[in-house]
Amino acid sequence: MLLSRIKPAKASASQDKDAKKEKKLPKFEEFIKTRDYTGAMTILEFNRHSGEGSELNDRWLSYCAFHLGDYKRALEEYERMLKKNPTDASLWLSSACCLFFLGMYTEAKDAAEKAPECPLQTIILFHLSHKFSDEKLLMSYHSQLQDHIEDQLSLASIHYLRSHYQEAIDIYKRILLDNREYLALNVYVAMCYYKLDYYDVSQEVLAVYLQQHTDSVIAVNLKACNHFKLYNGKAAEAELKSLQDISSSSFTFGCDLIRHNLMMCRRHTTL
Repeated sequence: MLLSRIKPAKASASQDKDAKKEKKLPKFEEFIKTRDYTGAMTILEFNRHSGEGSELNDRWLSYCAFHLGDYKRALEEYERMLKKNPTDASLWLSSACCLFFLGMYTEAKDAAEKAPECPLQTIILFHLSHKFSDEKLLMSYHSQLQDHIEDQLSLASIHYLRSHYQEAIDIYKRILLDNREYLALNVYVAMCYYKLDYYDVSQEVLAVYLQQHTDSVIAVNLKACNHFKLYNGKAAEAELKSLQDISSSSFTFGCDLIRHNLMMCRRHTTL
């Protein structure tokens, strides 16, 4: 068979556009940037099953599962990696974080103590001492905290959990003065003001974050809670409804909370 010297027909402009659309598939980095951890995990799972898996791929899988609130899956991944690298301190500490969020505090303590002393271990054990209601141990780890942002954020969270809301606000505001780009801290401040019954102030602070992240489940839920307190259940329900589509697609985290609060809003409206 002879090769034809005739030039192939040129594709139409519409065909070129379709071809470009097909080639431009979302990248893993784009999913992480937009916090679409379900999409990111799809790519990571594909890499694993297509023979392109690696330790880095496994670590990202754990990371995505953790941020989706699937702590059990994240823990399973870390435990699988620990079988290959039983002396990896970062894996033990990551496992401890998963166990903590699963409510397995004794197991979390055991895992954290398998790692050498470091700032992250101190933070984990600091939080565990609060869960164990061990005041002496809590103060011991408190004294080990330094003036680093991570340590101060941990201290603020403990203040919040102990209903010391003003102390938590003071820490968050101090950090925000030098780190305006840490927008999520505005949500934490807003949560503290909500707990102090300053619902209008909470709304003002929360708006700073929501201007940039309109799809945040936690922030929109807090806005709805403020509306519930300031206005009525119907106003709160309107805010929560905007999250239903998001919660059912990529944001599995917070679904149960949103459904519960929607039910409470509707119940309040019908009373």
